[in-house]
Amino acid sequence: MTNRREFIKKAGLATAGAVGASALAAPAVHAQTQIKWRLQTYAGPALGEHVIKPAIDAFNKAANGEMVIELYYADQLVPTGELFRAMQKGTIDAVQSDDDSIAAPVDVSVFGGYFPFGTRYSLDVPVLFNQYGLNEIWEEAYDEVEGVKWLSAGAWDPCHFATKDPIRSLADLKGKRVFTFPTAGRFLSRFGVVPVTLPWEDIEVAMQTGELDGIAWSGITEDYTVGWADVTKYFLTNNISGAWCGSFFANEEKWNEVPDHLKTLFKLCMDSSHYYRQHWYWGGEAQLRTEGTKLELTTIPDDEWATVEAEAYKFWDEVAENSPRSKRVVDILKKYAKTMEKAGKPYRYG
Repeated sequence: MTNRREFIKKAGLATAGAVGASALAAPAVHAQTQIKWRLQTYAGPALGEHVIKPAIDAFNKAANGEMVIELYYADQLVPTGELFRAMQKGTIDAVQSDDDSIAAPVDVSVFGGYFPFGTRYSLDVPVLFNQYGLNEIWEEAYDEVEGVKWLSAGAWDPCHFATKDPIRSLADLKGKRVFTFPTAGRFLSRFGVVPVTLPWEDIEVAMQTGELDGIAWSGITEDYTVGWADVTKYFLTNNISGAWCGSFFANEEKWNEVPDHLKTLFKLCMDSSHYYRQHWYWGGEAQLRTEGTKLELTTIPDDEWATVEAEAYKFWDEVAENSPRSKRVVDILKKYAKTMEKAGKPYRYG
């Protein structure tokens, strides 16, 4: 068998040239240092199996050993409310969550999670970010904060109530202790709801002990997936938001160290995650409403629920006063809502 030196000689190259070629080739044959990240999601293990794990598994496989992302679930390394600061300091390298829950110090964080009636369907989120300018606004906001790179936003499920007692009117909400997101809780408190913040893994036990009366953190798909349907009895079909808005974030220094081809790969895997959730939630919400056996469906009449929607628009105007950028987002939401209403069915009903 011809070795490399014999091959070079046969090609008519001098020994010095061979040595030079060998030296030039040397960097290519040395193994590169593997990049390792720790990413924590807002979700617990059962939910994480759907909302994040498939994308991270795909990335690790496609990265072919050049980079490995270790996935951690809710509160495993850092409490959810401290995720932003931990990522900023480099304690962890990346996060999947909403801006609101991780206490991101930007004015747009209020729009993460469940901003009341900001969306009606999951497709509204990617349209708002990619076609109505929210991508640019989020990039602008996070560029003002050192140490963190905002990467991509996508949609999750709608925000419904799962409760021990039936909710059939707004009066039934009064005094109910409900686990929910910060901004959603602020809004729901206008109707007598008592927002409660607890670690994600404690919710099921809190429902069993009576510390909580209900959950307004998800749609019915998650209620079944994470076990909350086992500790509640009723599911309210009205929702205050058609889709949760969450994002991927990374420590800025760590992101800058990633080669461009792996950045592209990670972006593709984020898009894959966004796509998976679109069909998983959309199909799950309908299937479990019609075929699920654990939760009884209840509904607040449309005319009464319309007062909640009207209050949400007042809430929008209050948020718009927080900063000029907040007003830009609210103006976009208003324009988008009018466009969808004017377009009519199937974009908006009623």
